[in-house]
Amino acid sequence: MLLSDRPFHTKRAIDNFIVDFYCAALQLVIEIDGESHFTEQGKLYDAERTGILEGYGLKVVRFTNVEVLQSFDGFVGSCWV
Repeated sequence: MLLSDRPFHTKRAIDNFIVDFYCAALQLVIEIDGESHFTEQGKLYDAERTGILEGYGLKVVRFTNVEVLQSFDGFVGSCWV
């Protein structure tokens, strides 16, 4: 099933977080990460945030800005459930 077959919300509030993309039907969060996510502080924050979101039964998938911008076809191709 393609992800495009399911409704996604952008910039959705979940707990105290704003996630990039959220699909309630799949219990899926997709995050697109920029440079700030690759610092030690960013990695620690993301790990804590992912743990909290997973605690709600959500699956969190992360892609980098580079993956999306430089390989959009590959990014879209990986969006199968």
